[in-house]
Amino acid sequence: MHDICITMVNTNEAEDIVRCLTSLFADSKDSGLDVAVVIVDNHSAEDIEPIVKEKFSNITVLRQEKNEGFGKSHNKAIGAVDATYYFVLNPDTTFPAGQGFLQKCFSYMESHPKVGIMGPKIFYPDGTLQYSCYRFPTFLQPVYSRTSLGNKGKGKKIADNFLMKDFDHDKTQPVDWIMGSAMFVRKQAIDAVGVFDERFWMYAEDSDWCRRMWEEHWPVYYVHDISLSHVHKRASAKVPGIVNALLKNKYARQHIKSWLKYFLKWRGNSRFYY
Repeated sequence: MHDICITMVNTNEAEDIVRCLTSLFADSKDSGLDVAVVIVDNHSAEDIEPIVKEKFSNITVLRQEKNEGFGKSHNKAIGAVDATYYFVLNPDTTFPAGQGFLQKCFSYMESHPKVGIMGPKIFYPDGTLQYSCYRFPTFLQPVYSRTSLGNKGKGKKIADNFLMKDFDHDKTQPVDWIMGSAMFVRKQAIDAVGVFDERFWMYAEDSDWCRRMWEEHWPVYYVHDISLSHVHKRASAKVPGIVNALLKNKYARQHIKSWLKYFLKWRGNSRFYY
């Protein structure tokens, strides 16, 4: 069994993946950890396998005949390799040199055996803080977060509360849920809770997974002194305004579908962390 299995999904992102893994392994060299990488390719135009296998060891590439979405693809990666921990990771991430990222994540989880998922502090490439831990959403939160209604008054309070803008991001604390771009997950917790719910093709599968972790008494933690950089492309937000986005942006439509599925599934449940 490997110590850590990094799971990634490729949809024509070979350049990003090589950059990401190069920075991660340069930072974590001589860690003594047994690390595997599984990349699930969602029918990309490029052939990523020879590219990554030339540069890295312990790499498995699994090809799919169509884009199966975020959760299902990562589930396939998780099922391919046995590991003590799984690191669900987006390709558009990079790691500061000299941090020892993987060693720190591994040590934190080993020292906190009740924690199911931990998420690092995340920065934008320009060094500014990226909000990556959240409170579970209210039904109308996406409306306030995606429109001008969230710019003032009650709407701004709801949008800011969701993003935990009142939260001390320089302190390690339990949170409702963390962004799916970087989730360090205990296998024992996955065995108890299950993998991503494949009803969510993309969006909401990360918040749903964290809620299920809490339901089964596997806390979710934000860890402030372990960090990475994330571009956060936000494909669903490229067209502003809900109505306009629904007409012109397939990812925005998918976001709304996942939002509705999430609330149909979890209606009536309260938050775990405030």
